[in-house]
Amino acid sequence: MKPYQLNEMYHGFRFLHTEKVAEINSTAFLFEHVKSGARLLYLQNEDENKVFTISFRTPPEDSTGVFHILEHSVLCGSDKYPVKEPFVELLKGSVNTFLNAFTFSDKTMYPLASTNDKDFQNLMDVYLDAVFHPNIYKYKEILQQEGWHYELNNAEDELNLKGVVYNEMKGAFSSPESLLMRANQNSLYPDTTYQYESGGDPESIPDLTYQHFIDSHKKYYSPANSYIYLYGKMDIDEKLAYLDQAYLSAYDRIDVDSEIAVQSPVGHTEMARTYPIMPGEEDKDKTYLSLNYSIAKATDPETYLAFDILDYLLLDSPAAPLKKAILDAGIGHDVFGLYDNSILQPYFSVNVKNANESQKEAFKKVVRETLTRLVQDGIDKKLIEAAINVKEFQLREADYGSMPKGLIYSIISMDSWLYDGDPLTHLKFEKTLEKMKQALTGTYFESLIEKYLLNSNHQSLVIIRPSRTLAEEEEASLKEKLTQFKQSLDAGDIRRIVESTKKLQERQTSKDRPEDLKKIPLLSLDDIDKKSEILPLSELDLDGIKTLYHELPTNKIAYLSLYFDASAITEEEIPWLSLLKELPGKIDTEKYSYEELVNEVNIQTGDIHFETNVISDKDQEDVYQAKFTGRAKMLQDKVPEAFDLIHEILYNSRFDNKDRLRSMIKEIKSRMEIAFNQNGQSVALRRASSYFSKSAAYKERLRGLTFYHFIRDLDKDYDRRFEEIADKLHALMSRLISKDGLVIGLTCGRTILERVKGHVGRLGLTGGRSRQNAAPSVTLPDARNEGLMSSSKVQYAAKGANFRKLGFDYSGQLLVLKRILTLDYLWNQIRVMGGAYGCGVSIESSGNLVFWSYRDPNLRETLNVYDKASEYAAHFSADTFAMTKYIIGTISGLDSPLTPGTKGELSDERYFAHVSDEDVQRIREEVLSTRPEDIRQCAGLLKAVTKENHICVFGGASKIKENKELFNTCLDAFES
Repeated sequence: MKPYQLNEMYHGFRFLHTEKVAEINSTAFLFEHVKSGARLLYLQNEDENKVFTISFRTPPEDSTGVFHILEHSVLCGSDKYPVKEPFVELLKGSVNTFLNAFTFSDKTMYPLASTNDKDFQNLMDVYLDAVFHPNIYKYKEILQQEGWHYELNNAEDELNLKGVVYNEMKGAFSSPESLLMRANQNSLYPDTTYQYESGGDPESIPDLTYQHFIDSHKKYYSPANSYIYLYGKMDIDEKLAYLDQAYLSAYDRIDVDSEIAVQSPVGHTEMARTYPIMPGEEDKDKTYLSLNYSIAKATDPETYLAFDILDYLLLDSPAAPLKKAILDAGIGHDVFGLYDNSILQPYFSVNVKNANESQKEAFKKVVRETLTRLVQDGIDKKLIEAAINVKEFQLREADYGSMPKGLIYSIISMDSWLYDGDPLTHLKFEKTLEKMKQALTGTYFESLIEKYLLNSNHQSLVIIRPSRTLAEEEEASLKEKLTQFKQSLDAGDIRRIVESTKKLQERQTSKDRPEDLKKIPLLSLDDIDKKSEILPLSELDLDGIKTLYHELPTNKIAYLSLYFDASAITEEEIPWLSLLKELPGKIDTEKYSYEELVNEVNIQTGDIHFETNVISDKDQEDVYQAKFTGRAKMLQDKVPEAFDLIHEILYNSRFDNKDRLRSMIKEIKSRMEIAFNQNGQSVALRRASSYFSKSAAYKERLRGLTFYHFIRDLDKDYDRRFEEIADKLHALMSRLISKDGLVIGLTCGRTILERVKGHVGRLGLTGGRSRQNAAPSVTLPDARNEGLMSSSKVQYAAKGANFRKLGFDYSGQLLVLKRILTLDYLWNQIRVMGGAYGCGVSIESSGNLVFWSYRDPNLRETLNVYDKASEYAAHFSADTFAMTKYIIGTISGLDSPLTPGTKGELSDERYFAHVSDEDVQRIREEVLSTRPEDIRQCAGLLKAVTKENHICVFGGASKIKENKELFNTCLDAFES
């Protein structure tokens, strides 16, 4: 990189500032484009996974969701790329490592990432043309499709409301947790932009006019209101020149009134809202209570980090004292914290689930008394040290799963930059973290609690009440509203809605012109590595235990997996195994109380937790291994202490603390309800798969509705069954923890390996205890074809079968088929035309194939789309350009960047599934050689799968009852 001089001009950009940001191994460069007013931050480093984002400050002035709908709509074609959905074309055929768009409460972000220089440039250009020159000015149908529209196919039909965002938000507003989070923010900031729902309230979305939609883009999507971010290894001079010449130089700086007002203290306020439950559902213990406190400003580095740590310390750690006090007082069954520092005035929330409104005064009292006691008596220093260590480990490890760390840094930078602060404020965490450590000897956190919580004059109490009648009332109200609206129309008005519906459908069903599709930049197959990455694996013997060692650079961290053989678990014990995995490390041991243990684990390690894994053989779905897996990560100099703690947890865990076990069971039940409401497609997919797959049936009993019903029943009858529960868990733990059948997975460098070798004996692993040599077994249920009824306003529909059992083989071509079906056929039929927020198909090497939809207004129509997938495949055609696109996109999915720890776990999974490096390479070669005729040959497979007619739908009770003839059983998902 050439040297830049401060305040000098480079390709229209004035260079404003540079500094090292050691915490993220980067050098920051800050620029401003003088003519247009665009701001730009570049974080230079050696990371090949390059990131670009362009963001706009978009404070809503109503709850129509205009900025959410714009986020969707600008990606539906632009001047330079006039196809209907360039975003989808990029998903089909780029090697991106991330591609999406986000609507926040006050900003809209368009992030992308790629490890390929050419691909990165292509993605940038499509996104920049989308935000600055979208086709929304040419086609009103884009707003109708992505936002909302009246649907009327014939004059005599019933009038309907449809739209992708409309249905997405109907799903979001079905979730009481989503309502709670929205109300918390609304209650604290009633005079600012945060009083509105930026995503869109389904009641208000139909108020959005085309003119307001267009005006909002004109005003806010200006370079003068933009924040451009670049991260990674690249030629920044080339990027500055490109940005200037291709886009920014065409704009003059304008004043954009997007400033966000500060809310004056509101004192102590109260807000109540209602959420739907089933008509026959018990409403006792179904209320949410929340205390919320406004905390300084997002530009303050201290409170930004300190309340993140306090959130964990007070509420989210298993040793959290405020959480314990609330539960001990008998208020609610689950307590969780939230610190939202992504808005101008961050807020801290204490949230209680499964409470009653009559407990609100007791709730306020116990929170105040507990916080007062912590201030007066001081917070346990071990707890403070543990909480700080958890945050510090997270910051230094920078493992954000599938999200590139450069993208996370972009989001963090916006938490100050958007509010006219220094974008580096929160990335430079070292000094702030050191200040936090003063709490180990002083009263740092106690002072914050006193100032911002106990003495707060800006707080709210939020109550989210259950209603048995709300869902039916809202449905009836909408139906009546639409009926009355239609009755108010004259024949000309009705004709225009019918014509508008047809015009939209014509656009949705029309094909993009081939010459337009070819304007979307595409890599060639020559740009794609023909060889799969080989994950390092060598078999070692550590203390007589087979060890799968993965030599990778891990920044002095060891990632340890203990795969205990669970093959002796009986079918009846499967849900007990799933309960057991939640407990070790969070309950008492012989040496520690659970609070002491949690603190020790957080001080001495990065994490210790347990999982259940069911790993199918690569070729045989009904041949699988069940593992009870302990995972830990630790710094090199903490290996002895970490191993001592693992031994204590494995051999000395106690299940006799009745109150602790009760609270854990209630929390597990609560968290499953939250997950089901937010990811209903997983419920339907798991349940449908359990009808035809033994490994899937095993997983459903571990993580699906069957396990939820098991936990619910334990909770209902806990006092009578406590001794049985404790004895069962103790016996199960004793049988599982054995050297017999144990395999260790270890990912680290050679230096740490030697240290592990020297201390592995501290794990104290011994031989078997009353073990049996039996394969894990589970019986398949009769094909139940269930309608799982809930208070949801949308559906999640699944249908599938195991194609290997129907005589078909797995190949790399099926991965290409998956991409084609998901991003072409299903996307167009279910999302674009049907209005669902998401859809796809899961295809596993074991043979399990399942179609699914997400936040879907339809049911029968979606199942019909699945049934016609075989016809689509039979008539599939694609030229070389289109086929190359699908192949490259499929390879992108195979080549997602992985962290060292994740690489180790993937290598272990392949080992247990008997997947060799040659198998991985063969699949890649089959993907690369896929032809249109290979896709057509899949038609028989798809027809056979859908003909089996295994279906499961999780969704609204009224919609399921309307289609009850499709199901063998319709049941209340949570109460049956």
